[in-house]
Amino acid sequence: MSQSNRPKAVEKTNMFTAFCYSFGEVGSQLSWYMISTYLTIFYTDVVTLSAGAISAIMLIARIWDAINDPMMGVIADKTKTKWGKFRPYLMFTPPFLAIFNILTFTVFPVEGAAKVVLCLVCYIGAGMAYTALCITYGALVNMIARDSQVRMNYTSARAIGASVIKIILSAVAMPMILFFGKSDTPNAQGYFWTAVVCSVALIPCFWLCAWRCKETVVVERPVQASGEKRTVVQNLLLLCKNKNLLITVWCVFLGAIAIMARMSMLTYYVIYVVGNPVMIAPMFTTMTVTELIGCVVMPWGTAKMGKRNWLLALNVIMIAGFLIMFAFPNGGTTFLLAICAVIGFGNSSANVCTGMLSDCIEYGDLKYGIREEGITYSYMSFGVKLATAVGGSVTVLALGAIGYVPNAEQTEAVKQGINVIVNLAPAICIVLSALPLLWYDINGKKKMDEIYAALEARNAARKQ
Repeated sequence: MSQSNRPKAVEKTNMFTAFCYSFGEVGSQLSWYMISTYLTIFYTDVVTLSAGAISAIMLIARIWDAINDPMMGVIADKTKTKWGKFRPYLMFTPPFLAIFNILTFTVFPVEGAAKVVLCLVCYIGAGMAYTALCITYGALVNMIARDSQVRMNYTSARAIGASVIKIILSAVAMPMILFFGKSDTPNAQGYFWTAVVCSVALIPCFWLCAWRCKETVVVERPVQASGEKRTVVQNLLLLCKNKNLLITVWCVFLGAIAIMARMSMLTYYVIYVVGNPVMIAPMFTTMTVTELIGCVVMPWGTAKMGKRNWLLALNVIMIAGFLIMFAFPNGGTTFLLAICAVIGFGNSSANVCTGMLSDCIEYGDLKYGIREEGITYSYMSFGVKLATAVGGSVTVLALGAIGYVPNAEQTEAVKQGINVIVNLAPAICIVLSALPLLWYDINGKKKMDEIYAALEARNAARKQ
């Protein structure tokens, strides 16, 4: 039998493929790290946009994403080239992402509504390019491996790549911003040239991934009994019946709000609550180092406990870290770094959801006869970007509500408010994200083997 919907028992993880696949995430983070970590403070303190303007930018961009993300998923699923379905986007889109990433951190010599519109256009452009790369890069893992655990291993390699580049960026991004800006405080020149360096570097990273990760997996696509093709809307509605997919996307959405919104606000916390901007790099670096450790042990943890249970364990660790930092905001340098280490290990949970998504595709194929990888991954892409927008909008509005004044000494009430935003609110989000996992029912190798066996039996019956 040729390669079917049952993974070969002898399928192994190719370490060189894993290494090259990880560079796609390195490229993604070179763009997304700057946006998720520094864009809010860049808008408030450098571009001097109001909280209302920033919220409007985020809201409009996400409304567009509601259309653009599934549309990109459909386009990717229908793509047929000599390079495959997903690889062409990794080959040709990176320069566009680099250009818009630079423009997003550019201060244009305009004021008023024109300034807001330019920021919006650049942000949407960066988001669209990122969507084209994120969806296709995520879906690509289903084309380079068939076995659930092998896919998880490649996903872990992707997570390790993300952690390594975040360690580097957390250590050098702010020093680079200060160096290029020739100032002790971040300024427009510093942000711009740091974005240029990151944007130029991301291009060869995606190209390396595309060069090695050939689309070698062939699966038998589900066939409708009527023989008619479903519309895009029908596919989207059918995917919404996949409860395990919805649970996974919910975890991605709330988990991303917790982690990304917290990361974007952590700079405020270090500057105004801890009172020592020099601690920004050590705290960010500590979290990314221990996140890397979490990614390294992920294949072991998911194999022993199953993806869902490992995700739950990491969520408990994160919640504990958030609550401890909230209760003891002035515990000293060593204490803060220790808690950052705990939180960083828990932050590796985001990558487990990516591995779960591949299992949801197999479940959707068996249960509902749909396995459009591009559209499926567009759900996660939209969830992440919606989380970034909601987190960015809510937190910047919260800053205004608690009385934050840019570049000034903050009152004790404002400092306490920042502590709530950075620690207590993310803990609540993680609790809410974890609860639906109790109903996630495709956990573990045994369950996936049953799904693969059922798919094989179904496809064999159709051939008779």
